[in-house]
Amino acid sequence: MAVAPLVYLPDPKLRLVSAPVAQSDAEVKALVQSMFDTMYDSAGIGLAAIQIGVQKRVVTIDLAGQDEEPQPLVLINPEIVEASTERQVYDEGCLSIPEYFEEVERPARVTVRYLDLEARPQELQADGLLAVCVQHEIDHLNGVLFIDYISRLKRDRVTRKFEKARALGELPSFPKRERDRREPEPVAS
Repeated sequence: MAVAPLVYLPDPKLRLVSAPVAQSDAEVKALVQSMFDTMYDSAGIGLAAIQIGVQKRVVTIDLAGQDEEPQPLVLINPEIVEASTERQVYDEGCLSIPEYFEEVERPARVTVRYLDLEARPQELQADGLLAVCVQHEIDHLNGVLFIDYISRLKRDRVTRKFEKARALGELPSFPKRERDRREPEPVAS
């Protein structure tokens, strides 16, 4: 298992735009394996390569629950080619901003083009949690964080908390709150 250290807010790497992958070679396959190992070890459902400090357009996703068979999905050079006008709100979190959750509104459905691990072109229509996860991870590839969708006041507050904790050499903690784990209801735009 090749678990890599995660990059945490406010590390400037999280704001970098990731470079396209030219070919799916042994290096990319090793990166993908490390990303899955790291994601599973951290109990995440999605991870962008930049979250482990690698500036490549690679995403790993697995929405399978704890008692379900893994369903790993690899997206290389993903791009959203269509997004619905219908919106949904979901309580998002991020492995690079641990223990912090906020409601984010995004398109309810997206169509994504990408390359699979063998560099074959693919297209995916996603809705529900998969649509949220795909959009969240593609945002990472573009230097965008889910906190960019919340109020400036909340964003500044969480960023300052992470900056202060980083100066102390630790991660901040946030008050625990009860989270609704059901699928979100679509929200009209």
